[in-house]
Amino acid sequence: MEHYGKSSHTVYDLKYHFVWVTKYRKPVLRGGIAERVRDLIREICKANDMEILRGHISKDHVHIFVSVPPHLSVSQLAQSMKGKTSRKMLMEYKSLSRAFWGRHMWARGYFAASSGNVTDEVIMKYIEQQGLEPPDAEFKIDEEL
Repeated sequence: MEHYGKSSHTVYDLKYHFVWVTKYRKPVLRGGIAERVRDLIREICKANDMEILRGHISKDHVHIFVSVPPHLSVSQLAQSMKGKTSRKMLMEYKSLSRAFWGRHMWARGYFAASSGNVTDEVIMKYIEQQGLEPPDAEFKIDEEL
């Protein structure tokens, strides 16, 4: 259980892969701009008790694989990462505010997928077999109590 996250009343293992792209797929994520986006994402993840397992910034999109506490929803995470990075980047880099008129650096939407150690089939089979377990021959319970 050493890879599980823990909070005061919860033990969890929730991991998500997020991908989002720049508006119009403009290839602006290079050099100092890419480094600043990475730094902002790290700050946002730390503030939300998220652990970055892997990340990659390409010229026009971001991939991030994170471990997330259960009180945060997928949509909250995407909104936080995209919204805060967009706002700060457009304020700090005037070249970006000229390239992306309006208030948005990122395209609408995002990709999100969950990850885990157990497949959907294993979970469904486990649920189907509830109550069908054979009696434990090595540790019996006396029915006459």
